[in-house]
Amino acid sequence: MSARHALPTGLRAKPDRICAGTERRRGQGWLGHLALFALGVGVALAATQGLGFSRSVTAGLVERFAAKFGPDSGTRIGGWQKFVRSIAAEQRQPSGNDLELLGSVNTFFNRLPFLTDLAHWGVEDYWASPAEMLGSNGGDCEDFSIAKYFALKELGVPIERLRITYVKAVRLNQAHMVLAYYPAPGAVPLVLDNLEDAVRPASERTDLIPVYSFNDEDLLLVRQGQRDASAGSSSQIRLWRGLLEKLEKELLY
Repeated sequence: MSARHALPTGLRAKPDRICAGTERRRGQGWLGHLALFALGVGVALAATQGLGFSRSVTAGLVERFAAKFGPDSGTRIGGWQKFVRSIAAEQRQPSGNDLELLGSVNTFFNRLPFLTDLAHWGVEDYWASPAEMLGSNGGDCEDFSIAKYFALKELGVPIERLRITYVKAVRLNQAHMVLAYYPAPGAVPLVLDNLEDAVRPASERTDLIPVYSFNDEDLLLVRQGQRDASAGSSSQIRLWRGLLEKLEKELLY
């Protein structure tokens, strides 16, 4: 990847970039025992191809967001599209432990302001689409993780390497969300986090305890000696379903 893709890296870990969500349960570790549960969205999986991608943003959606969020929303969305195209032109299919690609995607989205759902949308919990996050100029940890997930999917990273992961931020005793990238099955994942631009192995992120993770295909819950069926609540499945429905609607503008 050429030097022209280098992005500002001045962001630092700040308490106000943590998501204080409702999930505060403990896990055992990134490589602990996992229980597999269906997400309940299998019928929608085929329709997710291209959803959330920068190239799927329509002119009508840009106009809608400009009216809702202001004219700069189109500039931000255009910058996202240009960023993805330029990376894709150089690296069609990421392979292995691609720190440079992951770092570029992580830093690109981390430039956006962190805003709580209550301050940004007036509700306790809201999952924005990537275009919505760019258009509105901000989001919380869930929005950052979701946007990075779809960006890496668009850039050719296989779904099985990506997991949106709920964690506990130990030092602040708060719920948080990150994106985990697995270079190989069973490997220690790399963590893309809105708290810091550096992409580091989970083994170095002792400040984070995983609770559960998911992608388009499944939901994984971390065991605590016994299966904790309450982690990964139905509300999160509902939010994921709602996000996919929103992405489908965005294609119609």
